[in-house]
Amino acid sequence: MTDEAAAPSRPRSYAKGVARRQEILDRAIEVFADKGAEGTSLRAIAEKIGVSHAALLHYFGSREELLLEVLRESEVRHGSSRDKQEVVGTMVRAAERNVGIPGFVSLYTSMLAGSLDADRQASREYFGTRFARIRERLAQLIRDGQHAGTFRRGVDPEAMAALVIAASDGLQIQWLLEPEVDIARSLELLERILEP
Repeated sequence: MTDEAAAPSRPRSYAKGVARRQEILDRAIEVFADKGAEGTSLRAIAEKIGVSHAALLHYFGSREELLLEVLRESEVRHGSSRDKQEVVGTMVRAAERNVGIPGFVSLYTSMLAGSLDADRQASREYFGTRFARIRERLAQLIRDGQHAGTFRRGVDPEAMAALVIAASDGLQIQWLLEPEVDIARSLELLERILEP
């Protein structure tokens, strides 16, 4: 077979690989949304989502890589529906959505806590970048609101952005421990701090 004859099959093979990886990722998201992944080995994850351990390793080099991809993919999926002009409202809607996927909230929380371990550099980078991006977006919205007169001028935008994120994540942890905690109601109190 000549190189010219073999070349057309490569794009198809690559496309199939990309599709298979996405299929595995989609299935993992479904499983983790319900049950989370705390303490689950890569082999057990493969079994839960219905693929071989070897296939999982082929597409995701480690458990951490798979779980981070699950977090990234979920953020992409849910990020498109966010109203980027709200400071607290975005977090309230995310919290309301997350009530229906406790396993995913548990996955996020355990991955965040694990990112503090020295050997979890990929997780540390993911969360550090994520928090920096969200803080900057929220701080800019606060500055814009202060300039427009819709937010109180004496509030430090960067500090308030960090507070909103901390409140959202902290309330979700409380909710995992005590499901009667009303995340949305508590987050809405932060809007009062921003009122002019």
